[in-house]
Order: sequence, then structure tokens, then C-alpha cells
Amino acid sequence: MEMQDPKMNGALPVGAEASYRQECEGFLPSHGPAPGRKPVQFMDFEGKTSFGMSVFNLSNAIMGSGILGLAYAMAHTGVLFFLALLLCIALLSSYSIHLLLTCAGVVGIRAYEQLGQRAFGPVGKVVVATVICLHNVGAMSSYLFIIKSELPLVISTFLNKGSEGDWFLNGNYLIIIVSVLIILPLALMKHLGYLGYTSSLSLTCMLFFLISVIYKKFQICCGLNCNETAIESTSLGLNNTCEAQMFTVDSQMAYTVPIMAFAFVCHPEVLPIYTELSRPSQRRMQAVANVSIGAMFCMYGLTATFGYLTFYSSVKAEMLHMYSQKDLLILCVRLAVLLAVTLTVPVVLFPIRRALQQLLFPSKAFSWPRHVVIALILLALVNVLVICVPTIRDIFAVIGSTSAPSLIFILPSIFYLRIVPSEVEPLCSWPKFQALCFGILGVLFMAISLGFMFANWTTGQSHMSGH
Repeated sequence: MEMQDPKMNGALPVGAEASYRQECEGFLPSHGPAPGRKPVQFMDFEGKTSFGMSVFNLSNAIMGSGILGLAYAMAHTGVLFFLALLLCIALLSSYSIHLLLTCAGVVGIRAYEQLGQRAFGPVGKVVVATVICLHNVGAMSSYLFIIKSELPLVISTFLNKGSEGDWFLNGNYLIIIVSVLIILPLALMKHLGYLGYTSSLSLTCMLFFLISVIYKKFQICCGLNCNETAIESTSLGLNNTCEAQMFTVDSQMAYTVPIMAFAFVCHPEVLPIYTELSRPSQRRMQAVANVSIGAMFCMYGLTATFGYLTFYSSVKAEMLHMYSQKDLLILCVRLAVLLAVTLTVPVVLFPIRRALQQLLFPSKAFSWPRHVVIALILLALVNVLVICVPTIRDIFAVIGSTSAPSLIFILPSIFYLRIVPSEVEPLCSWPKFQALCFGILGVLFMAISLGFMFANWTTGQSHMSGH
């Protein structure tokens, strides 16, 4: 169904026209109208990003650094149980995007924060903006933590030097340099669609990572009669059990399941990508979401399976640390992962800046100085966080158990129940009953995950890392 003016389909009362126009103007990039032309309104904005580039952008937003820990998650759930959970979360994520797109189609708004305002007023807008900011700041921090830990190892391997002493082997300096020279220029792009090319490059790097993991599965084997890499791994105590578990449950599920949910959170980026999609319609954007989620499900599943079947129960939370640092292929993989996470940071930064602009400057036109200053402040804060905090794995676990179910389950279902009018879907209809059950599932997911996590903290069993 193509987008229509909500005043025409009865979704807005006549008296709400001024409020609606103000919301639309605050969300869209605005320019001064040419002489003799009317101001640009929401329904007049025409996106120019192709279907393929939109898929690249959304896939890049879905793909997180948690892909490095999925093999560890499989070790604590079992192969079949992990794949079943991953499939369920992928399907639920697709359904929640359907709820968001339906709400956007009813009221003609393609901003997550504005949906919150339409559902619950200013309080709803503040809550949504806060959840988006917390979630994406956690994601950005996890990406920079990978740069901080992996880039010094790559440089020291190239230079055949130790990991101490020189400034260019200090991860704190390196993340500042990468942020200023690479991330900041990309983050200053005016529209998210322009990052489609960097997103495709990022996904190509992660595809190379996946192919390398599959290749290494057949090169590294259990036992001492293997190649040099396998002998080195065995001497470190790896592969001491070569039996794959199909179903298993342990205390670490309190960390693995939220991280699996965190791995599919892309909802803050969905509506901005929808806005910039060429020939936008709900069906076309849902197809973008389904293709992206399906591709990431395949990538996640294959990476976790072959990584787990390489190291079995000995696999660590960061799988790259399991391989030999002297391996040339693994060195290339490290470079590819570093490039991928670096190029993903600007995509994640866009929704935070949009949320802050919606929260602090809702009626202001686009301003380059404000656009630049917000990006600078966000990058500076995340850099300080990554430099000052030695480990934030438990913070990531909390964010994955609160923001992820909020963005995937709770908020889309509440929006659907509040925004879709009873004339379109009665309260007792099956779609609204499904949305209600979906929201309740999110609340249960949040409560159980947090309960198990706090129990693990009190018993000192916290070992899982971030996004």
C-alpha cells in the first residue's frame, strides 16, 4: 500500500493538521523553498536510495560486533537450540518491523521518536529517544572496543614488534585517530542513503570473515596430528572435547539470549531508511527488511556453527582470539573486521543524532553547525567511555536485556495498539491481540534476562561480553 496523506484517510482530525505539519517538517531534511514553490512537506519528499543500497544499509545496521561471540553463545545453548532461538528472534524482529511500518503508514510519520509522541505525547517521545540513544551508544562503544583491542595487535604483527611501548600500539590513541580520520567524515554525511557504498564494503568484509571461519574449520582439527595452527591451539588447551552439543542449558544463557536479540536490533534505522527509499511503500520497505534479516540470519548461523565446530566447548567470547596471531589469513580477517566495524559506526550514529534533534530541536530546520556539533559530541563521549572503562561487558548485557526487547517487542506493539484506530482494527481483532501478546513477550523476556543476569552477578558467574 502506497503512503497516503493521513488527513485523507481519516487518521488525523482536521484540528491536528498544524501539529502534523510541524512534526513532518522537524523530521525531514529541509531547505528554503525556491521562489514560487511551496515548502517541502513530508509526503512531498522523494527518497532516492535504491532497494539494493537500502538492503546494504539495513543489513549493516543489523550486523553487530556480537557476531564474534555467537559461537560462544552456541556453546552454551547447543547447535539446534541456538539455531531455533536465532530463527525465532529473526522472525519476531521482522514482525515488529511490520508493526512499525503499519503505524508509519497510518499517521504518515517515519520517525521512531515521533511515533512515540503520537502514541503517548511528549513523554513517549522522550522515552523512545532515550532508549535509542542508550542502545546505539552501547553499540558504538562495542565497535570502538574492538578497534581498541584488535588494531594494536594487527599493527604489532605487521611491524613484528611487542604490544607495549610505542604510542602507535596504544589502543586509546588509535581509537581517537580512527574516529577523527575515518568515522567523523562519514558521520557528517547529510543523508543516511549516502552510506550505502560503505555499508556494502562493510558487509563484504564480514562475508570474508565468514568464509575464513568456514575454511579454518577444515584446517584446524581436534588432536595433535594437525597443522601448525592446530598444534598451537591444542597447546593452549583448546579442542580438548570434540563433541558438539545439540541442546544444552546453563547459567550463561542469561547473557547469550539477550546478545542474540541484540544482534537483530535495527529498528531505529528502519524508518530513516524508509524515508530515503526510492518509490517508498510499506510492502517495498518490508521486503528490504526481510531480505536484510534473512541475509543476517544466514551469516550469523553459519558463523556460529562453523566457529563452534572448530573449537567446541573451548570457544571464547571473542572468537578471533582463538586463532593464531601468526596466521596470515587471520591477520587479513582481523583487518576486515576492523574495517567493517569502523564503517558501521556512522550508520549507528545517525539514529542517535536524529533522536537528539527530535528531542531538543523538534521545530528547527536542518543546520550544518548543529549537525556537526552533535556528531562531535557523540564521538567524544563514546571515545571517553571506551578509554576510561576497562570492560563494559555487563553494561552491554543490561542494555541488551532492556533496550533490545524495548525496541523489538514492547514499543512497536504499544505503538500499534495506540496508533492504529479502532475503525481500521478493532481492539478485539486478531492483529491487535497478536500485538498485545508480542508486547507481553517482550516484558517477560526483559524480566527473565535481567533476573538471571543479576543472579549471575551475585554468584560471580559473569563471563559474557558485549554486542
